Amino acid sequence: MGILWFILIFVSLTCHGDAYGPDSCKQEGGLCRLGNCVSGEYLANYCFQPIILCCKTLSPTTTKS
Repeated sequence: MGILWFILIFVSLTCHGDAYGPDSCKQEGGLCRLGNCVSGEYLANYCFQPIILCCKTLSPTTTKS
């Protein structure tokens, strides 16, 4: 019975829905973070949905004078 749970967990981790993965996140200039994005970052995608987020740095606002 224990091996059945292991297989179920493994399958659920490999089928992560709309997640892009860590390589895609890094190519787009983001970082994978567990839980929440830090201050100054926003959620761009998921590395592994729903736990590991792909966070990107907020761009500095430019002002024209």
